Amino acid sequence: MPVYNGVETTNGDSPDGPDRSKAPPPRDSRDLPSLMLSSCYPITLKFMEVGYRVKFENRNKGSNIKRILGHEPTICDQIQERTILNGITGMASPGEILAVLGPSGSGKSTFLNALAGRIQSNSFTGTILANNRKPTKQIMKRTGFVTQDDILYPHLTVRETLVFCSLLRLPKSLSKQEKTLVAESVISELGLTKCENTIIGNSFIRGISGGERKRVSIAHEMLINPSLLILDEPTSGLDATAAYRLVLTLGSLAQKGKTIVTSMHQPSSRVYQMFDSVMVLSEGRCLYFGKGSEAMSYFETTGYSPSFPMNPADFLLDLANGVFQTDGVSERDKPNVKQSLIASYNTLLAPKARAAFMETKENGIGSYNSKEHRSSDRISIDAWFNQFSILLQRSLKERKHESFNTLRVFQVIMAAVFAGLMWWHSDFRDVQDRLGLLFFMSIFWGVFPSSNSVFVFPQERAIFVKERASGMYTLSSYFMSRIVGDLPMELILPTIFLSVTYWMAGLKPELGAFLLTLLVLLGYVLVSQGLGLALGAAIMDAKQASTIVTITMLAFVLTGGFYVHKLPSCMAWIKYISTTFYSYKLLINVQYGEGKRLSSLLGCSLPHGSDRASCKFVEQDVAGQISPVVSVSVLIFMFVGYRLLAYLALRRIKA
Repeated sequence: MPVYNGVETTNGDSPDGPDRSKAPPPRDSRDLPSLMLSSCYPITLKFMEVGYRVKFENRNKGSNIKRILGHEPTICDQIQERTILNGITGMASPGEILAVLGPSGSGKSTFLNALAGRIQSNSFTGTILANNRKPTKQIMKRTGFVTQDDILYPHLTVRETLVFCSLLRLPKSLSKQEKTLVAESVISELGLTKCENTIIGNSFIRGISGGERKRVSIAHEMLINPSLLILDEPTSGLDATAAYRLVLTLGSLAQKGKTIVTSMHQPSSRVYQMFDSVMVLSEGRCLYFGKGSEAMSYFETTGYSPSFPMNPADFLLDLANGVFQTDGVSERDKPNVKQSLIASYNTLLAPKARAAFMETKENGIGSYNSKEHRSSDRISIDAWFNQFSILLQRSLKERKHESFNTLRVFQVIMAAVFAGLMWWHSDFRDVQDRLGLLFFMSIFWGVFPSSNSVFVFPQERAIFVKERASGMYTLSSYFMSRIVGDLPMELILPTIFLSVTYWMAGLKPELGAFLLTLLVLLGYVLVSQGLGLALGAAIMDAKQASTIVTITMLAFVLTGGFYVHKLPSCMAWIKYISTTFYSYKLLINVQYGEGKRLSSLLGCSLPHGSDRASCKFVEQDVAGQISPVVSVSVLIFMFVGYRLLAYLALRRIKA
């Protein structure tokens, strides 16, 4: 970890933060674990002839119609390739910042993903070396990658975010107290002390500022003391002052021996002066690679110099866009400008870059201790439960705001009150009305949890992929923490609903009957939630998954047994996979049993019963129901099956 000499930190045992009134005296660097006090392991990153191509289908007008009609694709309809990166060569050294400049679409993000080892494709070509060797798994664990988007949980505070990350990401040889101390030290080093107890927030929730959010993303990677830190446009969306302060932070990290590689879209002149090396990309090709202070003089020797003093970064981006001013007249999008710059680079700078790559001198780089962060795809039971416990705590902290927000609680309470008033003290013999209430409960608690849970995995996909790529936890521990963590969130609201509606509606006035009804309802909620989780994990698109779950629940409701009893043969099978059907039958069984007492009260056994309509409901819904054992068994099977499908769907996602 970074050398935190002289950093004053306080100790805490949980992500909630220490009690400042009872905090011990500030600690110095001697209290930090030995792992943190070890010097930074320097990495010299070299890359040569890096290239990347993507294939895409040229969809010309009418090509889909031709394919449907069975015609063979023509030359115009064939799959084509597009070059994203073409022959990028250079190096990044410890203690320096390499800035990758270029307009949008120039290949900056793709290039950084390649350096971070996140492109696994046959279309990737070239050589990337770390300390003149191919990057090993241990080297990759020393690499921090900060994406352009800040992927963070909005309801967690800065301190909670980093402490949870520290508990999950640091080696198990450190105690919880030491991991917490590491997080506090990173908070202090990156200037996040003032906002450590403020939630992250997002576009809908007010939280920390954009610059602070970006520093939190960097702190995520700083927890592992990366020797190589790669950042994709870290100043995006920040004002000039915030961007300058952020790059100052990167400069201080570089001074500690770290290798910093970052992309920038349009840095200010102050920010540009802090770059040790600069690479300019245009349409996947390199126009310049060298010292940032020498860029302007180089382009002047090639015949391109600004007609008036200007920000070097602006001038370089103009050239990358093919824009150059001559005698005050702007020549836009001239192909000869780019071609001339590419030719000059290939002649003057490319040979030097290749020569630097071919050097084999280690420059005094020490050996790497692979035991420091030894990893394995298999973890022990204790480690698994430790991950599960931490993820469960984090899930409960994050999800409580969503599950118990004012609108959702208000929605459930008002639905319970309206249902209680509509069926106020209904009579035992009003079988049609009571069956309507039971079916309404089946509809509401089928649609409500499934519609909410369908968004869980699509919304968390970005965080899940990012953290899995960092090796923070296993898929099984993450999945089980979500399943267990959702239980109290999903079961409290239906309990409140039934407690209000049951007694207002005057259902069977027995405590045992109430508890059985509650048990059936809670089980049905868990099954419906599992359906939403499975569809969300399988589709991984919030809008599409929401549409599919709505259609699925509509089919389950229509075949649930209350609206239609004689289903068409082509649709009758849906009834047997309908969660609503089995829960509805169980709720009826709790209230009426086999219906013998109700049939006797209504006189349904007499030739001229008092209420033939009610008797028909007794015959078809109450007496003609399937065994409760069968219903319970099917719901248990669905409870397990839906969650198993969700887990298998998540395994398809590559970290």
